[in-house]
Amino acid sequence: MKYTLPVLWIICALAPAWLPAQPVEILSYESIPGRIRHGNPTLAAARFRISEALGRMKQSGRLSNPSFDTGIDHNVKSAEGRIEIGLSQKFPVTNRLALEKEITLAGVDAAEAEVRDIERLLVAEARAEFVKILSIRDRKGLLQKQKKLASELSDFITAASERGEISSLDAAQARLAALRITTEERRLDTEETAVLGNLRPLVGIAAEAGVSLSGDLPPVFVPEIGSVNRPDLNAARIDLRAAGTGIALEQARRRDDIEASVFAAGERSEDAPDGLENEGIIGFKLSIPLPFWNDNQGNIDEATARRDRKEKEVQALDIGIRHESQTALTEMRQWAALVSELDGDLIPLAKEQTILLEEAYTKGQGELQSVLSSREQTLELLASRLDATREFHLARIRYQSARGGGF
Repeated sequence: MKYTLPVLWIICALAPAWLPAQPVEILSYESIPGRIRHGNPTLAAARFRISEALGRMKQSGRLSNPSFDTGIDHNVKSAEGRIEIGLSQKFPVTNRLALEKEITLAGVDAAEAEVRDIERLLVAEARAEFVKILSIRDRKGLLQKQKKLASELSDFITAASERGEISSLDAAQARLAALRITTEERRLDTEETAVLGNLRPLVGIAAEAGVSLSGDLPPVFVPEIGSVNRPDLNAARIDLRAAGTGIALEQARRRDDIEASVFAAGERSEDAPDGLENEGIIGFKLSIPLPFWNDNQGNIDEATARRDRKEKEVQALDIGIRHESQTALTEMRQWAALVSELDGDLIPLAKEQTILLEEAYTKGQGELQSVLSSREQTLELLASRLDATREFHLARIRYQSARGGGF
C-alpha cells in the first residue's frame, strides 16, 4: 500500500498523453459549400420539404375510391324481399385531375428551389464568418509584429535609462505601449472564439473540434456583372405559374363529378295466383350533379387574387435583387479603391516616416512620443487596410449571394 500514492500520481501525470487528441477540421473558403451540403442540420431538415412535395404529387390526380353498395329489404307480412349489391365510381367531367397533378409537380420544383435558396443563404453566412476569422487572425499577426517592435524599443529604452542616457519615464511609457498591444490581442482572441462558435454549426463541425483555416481568399478584384440565378426568384416564378394553373383548377371545379353505378339485385315477389317467384335484375345508374346553386365563383376570385399577388411578389423580389446586388457592387468598388490607396500611398509613407523617427530617437534627436504616435498611426493604417479588405470580401459575398452565383 505504500506505493499506491506514487503510482496514482504517475498515472495522473501521464493520463493526458493517453487521452485521444482533439480532432482538427481543415476548412477552406472553397470547401464551405460542400461542408454545408453534407453537414448542416438546417439544410438536412429543409430537404424533407422535397419529400413532402413528392408525397403530395404522388397523391394528386387520382380518382376517388369506388364505393361498394348493398341493400336488403323484406316484407314483414309476406315472404317477399329484395337484396341488391352494386359498385359506384365518381368520374370528373373536366380536366381537374390533370390540373391537380400539374400544380403538385410545380410544388416539387418550388421545394427544390427553396432548398437551394436555404443553401445559398447558409453558404453566404458561413463564408462571411470565415472572412471575419481570417481578418481577426491577420489583425493578430499585425499585433504580433507591433508587439515585437514595441518590446525591442522598450528594451532599448530600459537599457539607455539604466545608463542615464534616457529618462525613466520614457521606459515606463514604452512598456505601457507594449501592454496595450497585449490587451488588444486578448480582445481579438475572445472575438475569434465567438465567430468560430457561429461558424462550426454552419459547416457541421463539432463544438469540441478544432478548426484549421487553409487557403487564401480571392484577390481584391471587382468581378464582372453576371446574370441573376436566384433560387428564391425561381421558386417565386414557379409559384406564379402554379397560381395561374390554380385559376384553371377552380374553374374546372365548377362541375362536380358524375357518379356511375352498376348493380345486381335478386328479388322474390308474389304473383297471384302463381305464388312466389324469384327474379334477377342487372342495372346501371348515372348521377349527374346540376350546377344550380354553386358555381365556385368565390374560389375562382380567390385564385385570381392569389395569382395577382404572386405576380407582384415576383416583381418586388426582382427589383430587390437588383438593388441588393448593385449596392454590394458599389461597396466592392469603394473598398477596392481604398485598399489601392492605402497600399499605394498612405501605408508606405507612414512606414517611412516611422523609420525616420525611430532612427532620430535612437540618435537622441527626437522624442519618444513622436515615435509612439507614428507607430500608432502606421498600425491604424495597416488595420484600416485589413478592415477594408474584410469589408470588400463581405460585400463580394453579398454580391454573389444576391446574384445567386459563386457557389
